[in-house]
Amino acid sequence: MKKTIFTFLIIVLNLNLSFSQTKSEIDSLLNGISETENSKEIRKTEQAKKIIAFGENSLITLAEFFTDSTLTKVKSECQERNLTKGEIAIIMADQIEFMPYAALTGIQNCLLSFCENNPNLVEYYFWEIKRDGVENFQKKYVDWLKSDEHKKYTPLFVRKTDKEIEKQEKKKARKKTNEKK
Repeated sequence: MKKTIFTFLIIVLNLNLSFSQTKSEIDSLLNGISETENSKEIRKTEQAKKIIAFGENSLITLAEFFTDSTLTKVKSECQERNLTKGEIAIIMADQIEFMPYAALTGIQNCLLSFCENNPNLVEYYFWEIKRDGVENFQKKYVDWLKSDEHKKYTPLFVRKTDKEIEKQEKKKARKKTNEKK
């Protein structure tokens, strides 16, 4: 009987640890992403793929990093500067689930003509997030995550998988090759 209870406890503890993301684990993954040179490449890193795989369960933990002002090696062409670790956490949260930009920042760009070929749409809003205060944005985001509106939220866009993006890029390359002929 003791062996059965002991085995059951070990299984339960292992399941809890394997499905939850600790702050230190996400911190380590964000540090790995911080070595990327171009913000457009963030999503392609192994660390980003791991955070994305954690899914919605990691959003609250990611939000804890939003205020981290540590500068990274990640250069943003859109912002014409290096990003902070907090901004990378914001990008990762947006990669997991599109944020309602207008509700959180008060700004909506319906044309989406910014940051060409950049999969990190939230980068465009960093100037407003900074202007309004990252702490304010963090609070609004966490409040939104806990709200009924979040439960009903349907993003306007559907993020493409890496395979879909690759397929689309190959199609464009073939089209350019055919146009040259």
